[in-house]
Amino acid sequence: MVKREKEIILVGDRVLIDPDTDNSKTPSGLYLPPGVKEKENVQGGYIVKVGPGFPLPSADDASDEPWASECKEPQYVPLQAEEGDYAIFLRKYAIEIELEGKKYIIVPHSYILVLVREDFLEE
Repeated sequence: MVKREKEIILVGDRVLIDPDTDNSKTPSGLYLPPGVKEKENVQGGYIVKVGPGFPLPSADDASDEPWASECKEPQYVPLQAEEGDYAIFLRKYAIEIELEGKKYIIVPHSYILVLVREDFLEE
């Protein structure tokens, strides 16, 4: 029996997030107001994986020859979010999933409110 590794492939503008268990303060020091925390309107977490982005229509879509089999790779507008960023997002539009015993959240990129990225300067 051959054991295969699983790969998560996100579609379009989706972002996979490892949710934060403590919603009051982000690792970068941002505090979420108590009213927001109680209503659970927003949540934070680390971005694990991002989708390819927003698809662009190809010039071939307007072709007068739909039978032509020449297919090009799709083009995408990349997302701002990157793996390792800390994201604060609207919880209402998030979908919770469980992969191999761990809970994750899938969020459309447009419902991310803030990205916190730590840039390390090389000296």
